[in-house]
Amino acid sequence: MGTMTGKRVVVTGATAGIGLETARAIAKEGAELLIVGRNPEKTKQVVAELTATTGNQAISFLLADLSSMASVKQLAAEVLAKFDRLDVLVNNAGAVNPKREVTVDGYELTFATNHLAYFALTLLLLPALKKAPSARIVSVASEAHRSAAMDFSDLMSEPYAAFKAYSRSKLANILFTRELARRLQGSTVTANCLHPGVVRSNFLAKPGLWGVIGKVAGLFMISNVEGAATSIHLATSKEVEGVSGKYFDKSKPREPNAAAQDDEAARRLWAESEKLTGVSWPA
Repeated sequence: MGTMTGKRVVVTGATAGIGLETARAIAKEGAELLIVGRNPEKTKQVVAELTATTGNQAISFLLADLSSMASVKQLAAEVLAKFDRLDVLVNNAGAVNPKREVTVDGYELTFATNHLAYFALTLLLLPALKKAPSARIVSVASEAHRSAAMDFSDLMSEPYAAFKAYSRSKLANILFTRELARRLQGSTVTANCLHPGVVRSNFLAKPGLWGVIGKVAGLFMISNVEGAATSIHLATSKEVEGVSGKYFDKSKPREPNAAAQDDEAARRLWAESEKLTGVSWPA
């Protein structure tokens, strides 16, 4: 029996990259695993591959476009219909977009996918997480946050700069985790976030200059397996039992930048996120 036998786990963005390797490791440990993907055929193929390679027969999937608030809410409803109890939620899905794009809700795509989806899905799944004896929320952030600051007058990035928008969304992940952990004090649920490392994945597989940069940078990046290590640690290790509100790098707590420790900014971001998603505390 694996260390996760009897646990129910949801991993978003699990059809490629570190999300796939996180899902693979958790499946090997015997968890009942639900992966979230966007492409039907690809997601089905990943479930089949994970089932075959891990021997775990309790792997299933749901489809969602995490840039859409309606899709996130539908996903949450489907998860709750399937799992009355949830032990681990791994918010992994993310993107960086070379050009500014707007979602169906009218929100800038990077912020919507990387932060608002984390926020809404987590709050909507809290009823199931609170039913677990000891539940964990794991959110993938990034060291890119160190170059960012929250500009509440420009959450939708106009004018747009790709790395600036991405960095701000990762700062938002840490501020969200900080405020979430504060609100969860006294409960059986913990919340932590992490830097996966600079990973050699499809993340920068974009056309034009971005693709060239991605290929060159890939020579110096770590593998997806290495990049998934901290997510796996936070989702499965007994070492972090009861630990909450922390930012991890290489499976160890690390101080984020000052902007990521600003409690007032965390509270303001929470309030803005409630307005933008239509999801409030308690969910």
